[in-house]
Order: sequence, then C-alpha cells, then structure tokens
Amino acid sequence: MENNAHILFNYLISLGVSESLAMYLNMFALLLISIVVIYTIDYFIKKLLINVFGQFAKKSKTNFDDILVQNKAIRKIAHIIPLYFVLEILPTVFTDFEFLENIATKAVEIIFILLILSVIKSVFNSIRDYFKTLNRFKDKPIDSYIQVLMIFIWAGGILSIIAIITDISIWKFFTAMGAASAVLILVFKDTILGFVASIQVTINDMVRIGDWITFEKYGADGNVIEINLARVKVQNFDKTITTIPTYALISDSFKNWRGMEKSGGRRIKRALIIKLNSIKYLSEKEADRLKNIQLITSYLDSSQKSIKKFNDLNNIDKDLLLNGRNLTNIGVFRKYVETYIENHSAINKEMMVMTRQLEPTTQGIPIEIYAFSSDKRWQNYEYIMADIFDHLIASVPYFDLEIFELPNNLSYKN
Repeated sequence: MENNAHILFNYLISLGVSESLAMYLNMFALLLISIVVIYTIDYFIKKLLINVFGQFAKKSKTNFDDILVQNKAIRKIAHIIPLYFVLEILPTVFTDFEFLENIATKAVEIIFILLILSVIKSVFNSIRDYFKTLNRFKDKPIDSYIQVLMIFIWAGGILSIIAIITDISIWKFFTAMGAASAVLILVFKDTILGFVASIQVTINDMVRIGDWITFEKYGADGNVIEINLARVKVQNFDKTITTIPTYALISDSFKNWRGMEKSGGRRIKRALIIKLNSIKYLSEKEADRLKNIQLITSYLDSSQKSIKKFNDLNNIDKDLLLNGRNLTNIGVFRKYVETYIENHSAINKEMMVMTRQLEPTTQGIPIEIYAFSSDKRWQNYEYIMADIFDHLIASVPYFDLEIFELPNNLSYKN
C-alpha cells in the first residue's frame, strides 16, 4: 500500500521536483482521488439500498418501512459504509503527514459518531411515528420515552467525542461524571422531573393525547395535542396553544373531561334560587288551579287524596292551613321540575335525574337540577341546558314563586 501511495511522489521526484513539494502534490492527488472514489461508492450504495428497501417495502404488510424512508433513516444508513472506507484509506492519503492523519482520523471518527446518532434518532422517530398509527398507542406519550433515550444516547455520544479529541479513556469521563452528578441533576432538573412525570402520567393513565383538559393555573382549556418530556401542548377552543410543564400534571390539580366524554351524557348541575318570602302553603282552590298543568295533574290528584285521608283520620282542623299535612307551592314546583326533566327528550334517562332542594342561603332556597344531557358536544350541551332553564324560569310565576335577584336601587332623573 505504501508503494502505491508513492507512485506519484516517485514520478515527481524523477522529474526533478523537490521532495517537499512532491509530498504535498502526492497528498492532494490521493485526497482528490479518494473523494471521487468515496463519493461514487456513497452514491451507488445509497441507490442500491433505497431500491432494495423499496422493493421490500412494497411486499411488506406494515407501514413501518415507509415511515423509515420518510424519516431518511435509509439514506443515513447508506453513508456508514463509505465513511468506514474513509477511515481505512486515511493512512494511505496522509502517509507522509502523521499529524494531519491524526487530525483527519479524529474528525472522521467524530463525524462517524454523529452519523450513528443521527441514524438512531431517525429510527426512534420512525418508531414513534409508527406507534402513533396504532390505536392502542395513539394517545400514549411516546415522545417522552424517545426523548429520554435520546438524552442518554447523546450523552454517550458527546462523551465519546470528548474522549476522541482529548485521547482520554471514556471510562475516566464516567468517573468524572459521578463526581459532577450534583451539577448535572441541577442542570437537568426539568428533564428529570419531566421523565418521572411522564412515567406516572402513563402508569396512572392521567392524560392521553386527544383528552380535553382544563388547567386553570396555566389558562388551558382544550384538547391535548402533544405530550413529551418537557411539556404538554394543549390546543384551546379558541385555537390558541397553551404549553404546560409535564411535571405540573402530577404536582398541580387539573380537570380531565375524558370520563364525561366516555360516559352516556354530560352533567347538568345548576340551581334556581327561590325567594323565601314567596313560599307558601297551597289552598285546595290553588291546588285545583295547578291541576291545569298537565305534567303534574296526576301527582296533585294522588297527593290531595293522600293528604285528605290523613287529615280526616286524624281530625285535623283545616281552617288553618298550617295544621296537618299540606301541599306547598315550592314542593309542587319541585315535582314539576323533576317531571319536566324526566320527560325532556335531550336528557339521558339511564343516568341520574334528580331535582333537589339545597340548604337555604341569604339569597333564598336553591332548587338544583342534576341530570345528564344525551348530547355531549359543547355547543349542543349549552343549547340543551339553556332550553331547559328558559322554560323553568318562565314557569316559576305559575306557582306564585319568585326568583331571587339583586334589587335595582338605581333611579334616573329627567
């Protein structure tokens, strides 16, 4: 090999060229020939691999190979063999220049490490993209795991590069890293917290890609579009993007609406506050008048019979309504609300339907509706709830009740 490397050198010497100039011309000639040869090898190997892999991909049933091509993994792999040839021919090219050979060898070795890292990254990205095409992995934080692996791989690659440059054993660097672990923990605090959070989020199934979450601390209210090592991206309903630190999912409180979306309905939980001074007992005449409300006609008939029977058996003096058992306008109204909700076409009858009276407040007594709309879409849900309360608010006066509202003390002068 050494004789072949000096063919041009010997020829130039025979022509009377100085030895120093002949050495440099010989080196440049070998370098130029090597570049042409390596480029040619790289070109044909790349073409060969892409063609062979393309034929394989056509016959393959999985789309993983197509994703590998999209992430340029095959092109990068094709560069490995030519780069190996470069390392082999460097001693020949720089046969008379040991110093340059040493520098060039280190440079190529560093490029080789960077190429390997790039190939690994492309393969991991392909694995990530492939998993995202599978339904069981589509909502998992694959990005977080890929990023963690890449951090360790890049750390190893950087240490290898430093070892090549300094000619110090890589094991000595690992020893030094142990001493500097406190500094590294401080520098990579967010990464470590994010990694731990990603594992806990996955194990506990707290958040998936596509979940609707509300995180008031960060102003997030929308669908999760990305979960990675450092952050969670949420696309709000106004199409803005909110970024949340991954570890915040386990350190702070947030609301995940997945349970609602998977259930048979979306909860309606809202109250009407009835003024206390509008509540009263119903006389028989008033109760008969309310029988015109068809939803509670049968209820009033049965209730009146039951009450009359009880009062007669116990000789109750009904000259005063307070005595014995009686119907109240708020009680009848509560029954009307319950019956109305139960008969509403947009309410899921298989889930809880309840109208309840809450503890009295300084504003009045709340009558709360607790039910679930069959349609969980936000816009339709709001329409259903508004439709229900439009009706109920308008129905309150029919029961001689009043809804609480703050008094308007403003007076206007002409």
